[in-house]
Amino acid sequence: MRFAFPPYGSWRVENMASEQPAREPLVFLNYTQAELDAAYNQSAYQPNIQQLRDRWASNSERTRARIGAPLRLPYGPRPIEQLDIFRTERAAAPIFIFIHGGAWRAGLAKTYSAPAEMFIRAGAHYVVPDFIWVQDADGSLFPMADQVCRAIAWVYRNAASFGGDRDRIYLGGHSSGAHLAAVALTTDWPNRFDLPADIVKGGMCSSGMYDLAPVRLSHRNSYVKFTDEMVEALSPQRHITRLCAPLIVAYGTYETPEFQRQARDFAAAVRSAGKPVELLVGDDYSHMELPETLCNPHGLLGSAVLEQMGLAGS
Repeated sequence: MRFAFPPYGSWRVENMASEQPAREPLVFLNYTQAELDAAYNQSAYQPNIQQLRDRWASNSERTRARIGAPLRLPYGPRPIEQLDIFRTERAAAPIFIFIHGGAWRAGLAKTYSAPAEMFIRAGAHYVVPDFIWVQDADGSLFPMADQVCRAIAWVYRNAASFGGDRDRIYLGGHSSGAHLAAVALTTDWPNRFDLPADIVKGGMCSSGMYDLAPVRLSHRNSYVKFTDEMVEALSPQRHITRLCAPLIVAYGTYETPEFQRQARDFAAAVRSAGKPVELLVGDDYSHMELPETLCNPHGLLGSAVLEQMGLAGS
């Protein structure tokens, strides 16, 4: 027995399909503009992000209350060009420099004191520089990238003055700070600063952006004045040949899809270039929760960085 669908039924199926709203145009990979904007907007995936920012501030205050205020010194002539140095008691100790995040438009060194206690107890100095925000630099990322590099250069040249070993400098960063740290890790140190190419002995980039091309297409273009020059010069993934340090790249599984993809692609590119890299995946960690593990010697980031510095078990 055969069953024939009536013409009305066929028309209804076609008509229902035609009534579905058309999808917006794709602007990058499989993202619409709204989806790409959300993928570079942490609050879209972490609604309690302000709570985490406040917790970083309060935890940092408690850390300073326990271990004392840092040594605050200038690394350049501008008022913002200063850094906090938390000193360990160990002589000629290694140095960990942390570059804070804040979407390039927020954040202060004093808000990121919380990891200091772990580092000084393990026998390392902990340094956090302040640097200009993008809205105060006429929308350019070049001034802050330059300041971060000059802060690192200052630490190298002045390490002995606070008991540090300039030949054991390690660098880490989170979010937009991970981007800036990666820029520093792929900087041409000999030609730009007359310093050794391997001035940094190890790097840790947590939840960062390493190719600015898709970022330029997102809502961040509303406050960063991206140019072709900026995208090319400040996309670390395009300058891996200058990377001289073993690298840790990390992201959390509750982060936005773009921050996860950027981390995986960066680590894969470093590995393809034949350079040492470790990709860490923070299961069940969101964007602002993952860097809290840097405060714990047994945390995902804390244990990895101490291992990289040769301080595991200290």
